[in-house]
Amino acid sequence: MNSFLASVAASFADDGVIAKATPQFKPRSGQTEMAIAVSETISSGGELVVEAGTGVGKTYAYLVPVLLSGKRALVSTATKALQDQLFSRDIPKLVEALKLPIRVALLKGRASYLCTYRMSQARQSNDASLRIHMHALSKIETWSQSTRSGDLSELSGLDDRSPVIPLVTSNRDNCLGSPCPNFKSCHVNLARKEAMSADVVVINHHLFFADLNVRETGMAELLPSVETVVFDEAHQLNEIGINFLGQHLSSSQLLELTRDILGASVQLARGLVDWTLICNVLEKSARDLRLTAQHVRAGSRLRWADPVPDDIETADWLTAMAQLQVALQAAHAALDTVSEMSPDFVRLHERVSLQLGLIQSFQDPCAEGSVRWVELGSSMRLVESPLDISRAVQTHMLNRPAATEASAAPQKTWIFTSATLGEDDQMRWFTEPCGLSEARKLRVASPFDYETMAAIYVPKDMPKPNDMNHTRTVASWVEKYARVLGGRTLVLTTTLNAMRNIGEALTAALGQSGELEVLVQGQGPKRRLMERFRAGSSEGGLGCVLVASASFWEGFDVPGDALQLVVIDKLPFPPPNDPLVEARSQRLEFLGKSSFSDYSVPEAAVALKQGAGRLIRSETDRGLLVVCDPRLTSMSYGRRLMACLPPMRKINTEADFELALAQLTKTSTTH
Repeated sequence: MNSFLASVAASFADDGVIAKATPQFKPRSGQTEMAIAVSETISSGGELVVEAGTGVGKTYAYLVPVLLSGKRALVSTATKALQDQLFSRDIPKLVEALKLPIRVALLKGRASYLCTYRMSQARQSNDASLRIHMHALSKIETWSQSTRSGDLSELSGLDDRSPVIPLVTSNRDNCLGSPCPNFKSCHVNLARKEAMSADVVVINHHLFFADLNVRETGMAELLPSVETVVFDEAHQLNEIGINFLGQHLSSSQLLELTRDILGASVQLARGLVDWTLICNVLEKSARDLRLTAQHVRAGSRLRWADPVPDDIETADWLTAMAQLQVALQAAHAALDTVSEMSPDFVRLHERVSLQLGLIQSFQDPCAEGSVRWVELGSSMRLVESPLDISRAVQTHMLNRPAATEASAAPQKTWIFTSATLGEDDQMRWFTEPCGLSEARKLRVASPFDYETMAAIYVPKDMPKPNDMNHTRTVASWVEKYARVLGGRTLVLTTTLNAMRNIGEALTAALGQSGELEVLVQGQGPKRRLMERFRAGSSEGGLGCVLVASASFWEGFDVPGDALQLVVIDKLPFPPPNDPLVEARSQRLEFLGKSSFSDYSVPEAAVALKQGAGRLIRSETDRGLLVVCDPRLTSMSYGRRLMACLPPMRKINTEADFELALAQLTKTSTTH
């Protein structure tokens, strides 16, 4: 074993530096095994994919080798929360323990940093809706005088969803770049400069792929100088990647463009063009495009295999697209006449040109290997996306020379890790769409004793998932047992509709009576809901039931007994009518594979594993997992899904379940 590997192994020993710096540290064989594998890959270059179960300690397992290697590194996460945790807590703690002279930088996307130029514009704006947000704007202005980083996460009390944030931050569309009068003091540029001089840079997947697509986030200069790249929470890589590697055009983007044109023209070119007419026409055309699908339920994705998306009248669509093109052309011509007056107009002119190009692109046939759809929410979003990121990973990331070429450059190291990367040892669910089939692979099991700590139960007599009574039955079942447990219950649903219905039923039964506090995703910021749930009934509060979907299936960490019952309403199969799911399924069928066995079941397995992973988060946790879907025990594929879950003991009768629940109520000592 060379000295680098020996230093890494020694760090995780009983008397190693981590044990000395962290009193609660216990050596774990899985953590050391992962750390050695990461070290070997850093030494040789190439790709390593590691699935590390809950409790392995994967963060330290990759950070220690990265820091001890002395090589320049990039660490990317899926969420800003983990990004901040790595930068503010984990890396500084290890740097101090290992006594290393390492400079660390944090780099986020533009929307995370205050733009002082747009803040000054917001203050001068005539937008009537801004008046109700003047207090928030004043708070940001006061904070702007003292902040060094400009990172809005520093500002306590500012809601992530505040409508003021887009007014005081820039994005790729509206940033003026070097002509901006505040360019020298720009927080985004200062963060990039700091990153360029750092030894370790912490970023997120969104930023990485945004740069891979448009080369404007500062990564283009940073990545070539980096020798090691780590993707934590790598299971999200494919879905995040396809969002950035495709093309997008939305009605909200067009409305923002309209507001920016009107704001700049009133301040800088009043009277030179009939700006009000230009902007009114553009705004109406953007709203009319959205209205072509006004009869379709928000949250839907419409297939778009033909020239016109499904469920939209052909004449309405073609007329709306033509009117939008004409409105953009008129804005383009108007901005032509004033583009030399200010860098604001130059950038607006470029934005209009870009939107015109997208309009034309969406009228051409869809690119091979991609899928196109229309996404509906409060706005309409036109999307064309690759089916996976494998080609981008191979050509833009791994950048391997062809067999006939020789490369003198040392091979970069790529580490991909997560608690959940697939249902088989080859982790094909992750490696195939990410173009990493040739990577070295390692699976490290959780050190937790799941047989003792947790049990799984599929309630008898539960209706089938397609039965109209299923959701109502789930709500009644949760009501009964959450009451026994005094809250401490997380309900994960596969659809927003089920989430709302179960949330309403539980609020009526438990919340209004004051027995328990029922929290439903969407009632407030995710962070606030998580904090309230973690607090549970401590400090004299009510016990909590949280009903959630989507993002709460992962990244929600509640160690201790504030959470002891996780209820999943249905097996989380991908929706078959989703255009992206449909296109991926068709590709597999074309290749002679089974779309259900080779795509739907692995997708459900990974999602189920993520949801089940919310239950046991520390060595002292105890809990019960309940899956209200009889298919888990009655269908042949249920065995595959059960096998991917942690090795919990199985409960077969309601009486045994009630006994297990009674044990939890006896041993509860809320932290």
